[in-house]
Amino acid sequence: MGQITLSKVVKRFGDVEVIPPLDLEINEGEFVVFVGPSGCGKSTLLRLIAGLEDVTDGHISIDGQDATELPPAKRRLAMVFQSYALYPHMSVRKNIAFPLKMAKMDQAEIDKRVDGAAKVLNLGDYLDRRPGQLSGGQRQRVAIGRAIVREPAAFLFDEPLSNLDAALRVGMRLEISELHARLQTTMIYVTHDQVEAMTMADKIVVLQAGRVEQVGSPLELYRAPRNLFVAGFIGSPRMNFITGAEAEAHGATTIGIRPEHISIVPEGGTWTGKVVVSEHLGSDTFLHVDIEGREEPMTVRGDGEVPVRHGDTVQLSPDETKIHRFDAKGLRIE
Repeated sequence: MGQITLSKVVKRFGDVEVIPPLDLEINEGEFVVFVGPSGCGKSTLLRLIAGLEDVTDGHISIDGQDATELPPAKRRLAMVFQSYALYPHMSVRKNIAFPLKMAKMDQAEIDKRVDGAAKVLNLGDYLDRRPGQLSGGQRQRVAIGRAIVREPAAFLFDEPLSNLDAALRVGMRLEISELHARLQTTMIYVTHDQVEAMTMADKIVVLQAGRVEQVGSPLELYRAPRNLFVAGFIGSPRMNFITGAEAEAHGATTIGIRPEHISIVPEGGTWTGKVVVSEHLGSDTFLHVDIEGREEPMTVRGDGEVPVRHGDTVQLSPDETKIHRFDAKGLRIE
């Protein structure tokens, strides 16, 4: 259960087409991440799947059934939002049980499902507390628990970690990934954070202006970005791009090289430049090097012990086997 197919799906608000005709296949049990910059249409696409927005044209099927006109309650999908949307006057147990109560489910079955979800999410000690007595991460787990008890065909997550601080985001990222491994249920996850996408997804869908730019595994997108947009969006820090005669020498309009594929060499480097910013992060050092003739500094990733400081002159050499080539339309050249 949990196979979702979008066929020529279009969404317009008035005369504005925010999702041009779009085809997408989400397989049973996959963890799929929609990623892209703000305004790219990823949350709108999730809401179309959930039934919270009407499809202007095209079809959505869930497990082989046409769900295009089905109301949200009939789609067997559970959505977890950015806001926890918990009832403050209810205990954790009652919050998790609420959708089952509304469905008039037998109390014994409700108790069984709530206890099962609490065990999976390590909420057993908090069932009698109210949301105000919980941390942000615990409240998000309660919201996920409320989705789990419905035993949906798929979970839909709309930027669920954006309200958490950095440490909690990392922890919850791991918890959601472990949850998927245990449940083996289809999950669709929306984020603007490409690090979340790379670390969590089986399959990433990169969106720009409502269009699907590329679909693939994290490593497929990292190793072989389909175009300049994907190349610049996937990877942190972002890829360095070079145009002009140097790109033409490689038979391309633009070439790209990731910061981790550039080495600092004692002599004979391809480029020579001055370090304008040196970011020492412990395990890594990111150098931003000003090279004559380039509008933007080149970013280089080194180890945490690299003995280079602001103002130093360095020589850089790329790994020639890791250079990405793009044509005049910005498309990858194989």
